[in-house]
Order: sequence, then C-alpha cells, then structure tokens
Amino acid sequence: MFWRARTTTGRAICLSDQFPAADVAEVMRGQVRFAGLPPADLGTEIDWTTDPYGNRSWALNLHTLRWAGRLVTAYERTGERACLDRAADVAEQWIRGNPRGGHGVSSWAWAEHAVALRAPVLVCLSEHVRTPLLWESLAAHGEVLADPALYRAGHNHGLDQDIALLVVGCRLGRAKWRDLAVRRMTASAELAVDAQGVLHEQAPRYGLYVHRRLGVALRAVAESGAPVPARLAARRTALEGYIAHATQPDGRLTPIGDSPADTRAPGFPCDGPPVRVFDAGYVFGRTAWDDPRSAHYSIRFGPGRRLHGHEDHLGVTYCAQGRRILTEAGFHSYERTEYAAWTRTPQAHNVPVPTSGTFRPGTATQLLNADLGPDQQSFELADDAYGVTRTRHVLVRHGDDLLAVRDSVPLGTLRSLWHFDPALRVVERRADAVVLGDGDRRVTFLQWPSAGMEVGTTTIATSYLHTEQAVTITSGAAPTVLTALIPGPTPSDLASLHLPWPWPA
Repeated sequence: MFWRARTTTGRAICLSDQFPAADVAEVMRGQVRFAGLPPADLGTEIDWTTDPYGNRSWALNLHTLRWAGRLVTAYERTGERACLDRAADVAEQWIRGNPRGGHGVSSWAWAEHAVALRAPVLVCLSEHVRTPLLWESLAAHGEVLADPALYRAGHNHGLDQDIALLVVGCRLGRAKWRDLAVRRMTASAELAVDAQGVLHEQAPRYGLYVHRRLGVALRAVAESGAPVPARLAARRTALEGYIAHATQPDGRLTPIGDSPADTRAPGFPCDGPPVRVFDAGYVFGRTAWDDPRSAHYSIRFGPGRRLHGHEDHLGVTYCAQGRRILTEAGFHSYERTEYAAWTRTPQAHNVPVPTSGTFRPGTATQLLNADLGPDQQSFELADDAYGVTRTRHVLVRHGDDLLAVRDSVPLGTLRSLWHFDPALRVVERRADAVVLGDGDRRVTFLQWPSAGMEVGTTTIATSYLHTEQAVTITSGAAPTVLTALIPGPTPSDLASLHLPWPWPA
C-alpha cells in the first residue's frame, strides 16, 4: 500500500528548534519530564500506556515523541551516534507498539494533536534513518493528517496538523499534501484570528502559542519552495498587537481564559493608543507603553464562551503602579477535576452575580458604551446571563489610579465578587473599607452598601498545577453595588473621588 512512500523521497524540512527543551542526558538514561512534573523513568523498553501522574498533558507529551526529537538535534550538533541510535530505537518502539486501531493502544497514540506534533519528529529522524518501517509510518501519519474528518480548522491543533502535513508531504514527495497544507493553514488562520488580531480561542496565552506556531509554519512553507501566503503572514502580524495589549506591565499575560498567570510574553513593540477595544470581546488599557509602573486593566464582553475561554463576561482585572491588584482564579490544568472546572465558572472571576435566576452558559455580553479619554475611560456593559439584565459600569482614572465599578440589576439583587493578587493580605478592616497590603504597599477597597460584605479567601491558580490562597471580597446583596479601588491609604473625604455616581452617605 505504501510502496510509493518507501521509494519516493523529497526534502526533509526539519525545524528542530520547534521541539521543547529537554535534558538530553536525562532522556538517554530513559527519563522524561513533561508539564512541569518531576522526571519519570521510562526505562529501555517503553510501556506506551504508562501515565505515572494521571495527567492528560503528560500522556499527550509522551506520544508526541518531541523529547526524542531533541536527541536527533543533539546528534546533529555533536555527532554523538548514541543519541541518534536512541532516537531511532524510540521511534521504532513507538511504531511497532502503537498500530492504529490496535488492541490496548493508548487513546493518546493517534489523537489528532499527538499525530500533528509527532510527524515532524519522524521527518527529522528520516534525514538520518531510512527504513521501510519509518517510511510507512510517515505515510500513515500523512493519511491521517490529510483526512478532512480529523482536521480542526480554525484551531491551534489544526495549525499543527497543517505544519505536519506540509513537512510529511515534502519528505514523501507528495506535492498535493504540501499544497493542501498551505491552503488549509491560510484559510484556518483567517478563521481563527480576526482582522484586529484576536484569536477566537479566548485566551491570550493561545494567541502567543499560535503566533509562535505561525512562525514555524511560514518557515516551513518557505523551505518547501511554495509561495508564502501574504494573508497568512498578515494574520501573524495582527496577533502581535493583541498580545501586546494583553501583556501586563510586569511582562506577564493577563490571566484570561486558559492563560496561566505566570506566562510571559516576548514584549512585542506597540506604539498605538494605550487603550483599545477589540470587537471580539476585550478591553485592554494602560497608563503608558514601556513603563513598568504603568496601570493596566482588562474587561471582558462579546461572544459566549468557546474553546479555551471561561465564563468571565463583565470580568475585570487591574494592575496599578506596576503591581497586580485584581486577578482571577486563572488556569490550573486540563485535568478533569472539580477545581479545574470551577476556575471556568463566573464565581472564579471578578463579576456581578445575581442572587436569583439560573446561569446560562455561553451567553453573549454587549459593550453598550465606551468613552476613551486620555486620562479617564468609562464603559457600560450588559447581558442577561441569569435571565435578568445585569449592567456593569466601569470607570478607570489614571491620575490617581482609580478603578470604580457600579453593578446593578432592575429586579432582585446581586453580589459582586473580587479576587485579589495572592501577595495582598488584609491589614485593616472597617465598616465600609478593607485595606490590603504587601510590605509598604497599600490598596484601599471601598464598597457600598457595606452591610453584608464578606472578606474571605479563595484558591487561586498561580501557574500550571500550582495554587495559592488569595483574599476574596463578596459584597452584600443589593440592587446596586458600588465598588472603588484606590492604590494607597483610604481618602478622608469620599466626595474627593469625584465618581460619576454619588457615593451614598
């Protein structure tokens, strides 16, 4: 069936720097480490069903073989034949031990993303190892990658499938596969990334991932000899503006959706306005570019939750004087646990929650008004996610780094939820105010009505699989709740805040 694959060779496009870093000496000893977990001992003969941590990301990474791809890179750099021999042995073990549809084969072996990430490894290996077994496996991977029923258009997995199909097609001399990959990746990019550069997967971290992978895709297209699609390059460039606006002054991405709170962005240059409204459902604003003490905020609205998004509509994050103040529960993992599921709920975000009605997942939120002044911005948003219209007004003022929010419902009552950066702790509690601190730093939280306000703690995801306890403040139930955040001590006269809504006595 694959005789042509065994006898036809083309260029091996091996972009080996795309493989994640790995400790080569460790891998040569039969150990691997994935997903931030401790090293696991695979031994010489690998059990492909092993999953020592019961972790979905770990199991996927085992079957991508990218850790073995690093051995090929090491051989090319050092000439150490043992590295190549071990990479070839791992690949042969995987091929013989994981026939597609075979009894007892791990479900991760032929998962579409595992196939997409493994195929480039086999292509790199094929530059140095040419056996019928490897060639047949490359052809089998190509058939899976080209299958439209298994293709994920408009998704980061689809982009990885396109890259893999392109390099397999070039290696096996199948121009139709190469051309299909180029056509698909262009159409898929325009589906995934809008003209403003927002990735529809609803998590800035995935915007960064897709930007990196599009860089790999463009290099692969160029090396294949095909014309580089200008439309594809334009979508990659557009992503940079979105990522730049989503990057907080400390260099980390805003923890929106499945974006770990410790994810750092490369610092794409941006000289446009410091405040921008993205039609796909994001407001990002800051005091100034290239200032580590800048204020920064985000507000969520737009289409309902999809892919890597959370139920975070009306949610606000806030930094001032270069430090995080308001954060969210964030992204913990892809594990199917109660906690990971909770991080996607409204209660894990800084949102108003009506006390009656049933939450309707996937409800869209409208941005009704936006006034973008140079020193002050205000926004009005609304949705009916609980069967009643909940409205949020947000005011951000840069001179005194003030964030003020007015939440309301026409019928019944609501509670507003606020999650603080884990570094902040309660240092003073008064009737209508809570002062939080971190060393000499102070943040004043004001709320009306003050009756029923609850100060507690919530588990916040600070990075993948890591959590900390953080202060959470929940307002009392009321038809309207006013909230103000002020970096610094409590003002002696609340009228001096000059809010657009009168602060009740």
